[in-house]
Amino acid sequence: MNATFVLPGIAAIQEDMIAIRRRIHAHPELGFKEFATSALVAELLTSWGYQVTRGLGGTGVVGTLKNGVGPSLGLRTDMDALPIQETTGLPYASRIDGVMHACGHDGHTATLLAAAKHLAGSRSFSGTLHLIFQPAEEGLGGARKMLEDGLFEQFPCDAVFAMHNVPGYPAGQLGFLSGPFMSSADTVTIRVVGKGGHGAVPHKAIDPVVVCSSIVMGLQSIVSRNVNPQEMAIITVGSIHAGVASNVIPPSAEMSLSVRALAAEVRDLLELRITELVHGQAASFGARAEIDYFRCHPVLVNHPAETRFARKVAHEWVGDAGLIDDLRPFTASEDFAFMLERCPGSYITIGNGDGERSCTLHNPGYDFNDTCLAIGASYWVKLAERFLV
Repeated sequence: MNATFVLPGIAAIQEDMIAIRRRIHAHPELGFKEFATSALVAELLTSWGYQVTRGLGGTGVVGTLKNGVGPSLGLRTDMDALPIQETTGLPYASRIDGVMHACGHDGHTATLLAAAKHLAGSRSFSGTLHLIFQPAEEGLGGARKMLEDGLFEQFPCDAVFAMHNVPGYPAGQLGFLSGPFMSSADTVTIRVVGKGGHGAVPHKAIDPVVVCSSIVMGLQSIVSRNVNPQEMAIITVGSIHAGVASNVIPPSAEMSLSVRALAAEVRDLLELRITELVHGQAASFGARAEIDYFRCHPVLVNHPAETRFARKVAHEWVGDAGLIDDLRPFTASEDFAFMLERCPGSYITIGNGDGERSCTLHNPGYDFNDTCLAIGASYWVKLAERFLV
């Protein structure tokens, strides 16, 4: 990271913000249980002069700062941790058994807090700033819950932006991509009901394990034969559970699938074909299937105008050297997609580096790169000051 890309006001509070990040890291909280984290966020925002609203989405926090007359901007971050046992051995490692910040939400929260403090002190903008600290991003639908609780009705925004770290890219480099950027994510639970029996007389049973095996093989044909080869689609069978003994055919078996796409029409096609194929395969063996198809996150689509604006702000500040030039869509998902369905905006990435602690996200050895905090906060300040004029 180039130190010249850090605003002086952010540099002055950088160490304090890193200390806050590490405090949050040491005390991680799972989705909808971010009680201490949200209390800390609310306390700091209040002390800096923000009007603070708590309780949206359960443990969500919104800090509002008005300065003159102008547009309204939303900046969103996430606060929840993951059910993972940390193995970093760091002095500030998680003190909560089986829970850790393995995705960098501690860093995202501290980054937005640093920008919040700077903006409250400088007031170099005209309009309304809404800082959205979201709970339960990790698969629990915290963004959707905040929206259901009236997020954009209470805090209308002309645009909303979010930022996430990405290991493997140079620390502090910023990435922008218009259009479909992160995939949808759906979870499918399939229960195959056959007829139990003894393994010595299989002809008197309807073996759900055989049915599941046929379904697994059949599912492979959906992506290869039903989806346009130029489109992205993923069907992953993550688990199959059946039986307890080698010589007993169980009466039922259960499968769990993860289904992803980068286009809404492909997402719909996958649901249709999975449902048809599962029922058809089960029926061909004389069994039946029960399907629970849960649509988790939609495709995250960055709005073109807002993405161009966000990239322009970064380019004028850090130049080509500060930008990720080979960014491509991700097959991971993000529930900020729900907010982008309701409000124009863009999801931005910041490189987390490629050192020992910058392994893949959701890894027990991961740690947020503190050198990214100041540049990320400086970018938020630049974006806010350019948007709110």
